[in-house]
Amino acid sequence: MSKLVLQNIQGILNTIAELKYIDEDWGQLDDYSPNPPTQFPLVLIDIGSLQYSDIGKDKTVTPQNRQIATGTIVLSIANLKLTNSSARAPQNQKDQAWGIWDIMESVHAKLHGTKVENTSGAMMRTAMKR
Repeated sequence: MSKLVLQNIQGILNTIAELKYIDEDWGQLDDYSPNPPTQFPLVLIDIGSLQYSDIGKDKTVTPQNRQIATGTIVLSIANLKLTNSSARAPQNQKDQAWGIWDIMESVHAKLHGTKVENTSGAMMRTAMKR
């Protein structure tokens, strides 16, 4: 099921034309030289944590022991900031530097409230951090 959730999120995000790289987070941005094995802008998808609870048995399906999972999916959205966004920078440079905010809003619009698997609940944004 986790694999299917990751694949479905990747498929949904693939419709955002600005994104050049969408993959499971396996450390692509960790401890690399200035040339990580990605393209920018990107989204890295990770299942942060899952908690399972037992909801009994259903002898008509496999596996018979049924569970509900509650979890957190972490999306890392990144871009190389190659332009200046200071107050006195030219407006076109500031627009390019702040473009990541438009991408984050596009990701939110595509995923918020979306069921990424037919038996899952809708995705809801719960936090943001830099």
